[in-house]
Amino acid sequence: MLLVIFAQKQTMAHLFSPLKIKSIEFKNRIIVSPMCEYSSEDGFASDWHLVHLGSRAVGGAALVITEATAVSAEGRISYGDLGIWKDEHIEKLKQITDFIHHHGSVAGIQLAHAGRKASHEVPWKGNAQIPSDQENGWKSLAPSALPFTEKEEAPLELDKQGIEKVKADFKAAANRALKAGFKVIELHGAHGYLIHEFYSPLSNHRTDEYGGSFENRIRLLLEVTESVKEVWPDEYPLFVRISSTDWTEGGWTADDSSALAKILKDKGIDLVDCSSGGNVAAAKIPLKPGYQVEFAEKVRKEAGILTGAVGLITEPEQADEIIKSGQADVVLLAREFLRDPYFPLRAAHQLGQEVKWPSQYERAKW
Repeated sequence: MLLVIFAQKQTMAHLFSPLKIKSIEFKNRIIVSPMCEYSSEDGFASDWHLVHLGSRAVGGAALVITEATAVSAEGRISYGDLGIWKDEHIEKLKQITDFIHHHGSVAGIQLAHAGRKASHEVPWKGNAQIPSDQENGWKSLAPSALPFTEKEEAPLELDKQGIEKVKADFKAAANRALKAGFKVIELHGAHGYLIHEFYSPLSNHRTDEYGGSFENRIRLLLEVTESVKEVWPDEYPLFVRISSTDWTEGGWTADDSSALAKILKDKGIDLVDCSSGGNVAAAKIPLKPGYQVEFAEKVRKEAGILTGAVGLITEPEQADEIIKSGQADVVLLAREFLRDPYFPLRAAHQLGQEVKWPSQYERAKW
């Protein structure tokens, strides 16, 4: 009995355990979460993106995921968003993925459509929605003609032709992502953007096959998944980020998320990235360290799928415990990576784990 217990302890996953998903092996469980930089022109990546993303690969992250990358020009949050809606975007992205892979990390891309939360000013200029008749503004799209706030312009309700275009845009973007060298795709179905707007009853008031019932409201996500899988290799991982709850009565719930995750697993999704909120401007979210981890744990246990935990994860011991306790399979860090691009190297030191430092930085090793 003692030998069995010891063996179990020895094989218990921790923050620096490798994780293999399909053909890709991640060297640890630390992922750079998508973080919008609002630093593109016409969707093009720049040297800013190369340095921003590349430094996190140098810092030891297992997977570096780009910011929300728009599958269409109208699907951008702002005019400064990164994009992948035309072939010309590929060249610079390929330079970035080559650098990430050269430094032992895996390059991932988050494919996104902002829906009714499109056409906004960049955050350091106020973040307000730009009216569609003004410079740098355009008409946003949504499942229903409901604005995010009363002060904002109502979006256009997508018709069947528009929905088909959305699916085609995601498929084309996935194909470009493959050409650009990405090895992981995350479909952005969270934070009040288009896919989330469809599955939440608070933003979807449709009466056709894309509205009403749970099965109808998740239809767009499932169809986008199917479209992407037509061009995305079976050996490469496919993730989905969801908002696990709307934090609002009558909205999407954690139980809905578990039910959705079971279906996504059957559809070939490898990991569900469990975030929350973003679809209701006045939602009261109880912010505290690790406040969304419970959703990753619930989905993991009830749907039997790999999950990622995200949200105010800032300390190595905290991240390690999330993995050790089986609450999630990976942790995704955003703001902490802005503060410290080398978080994995620091975490390894604090947790007593050996990791390979870049040769150029060996003399600074603890």
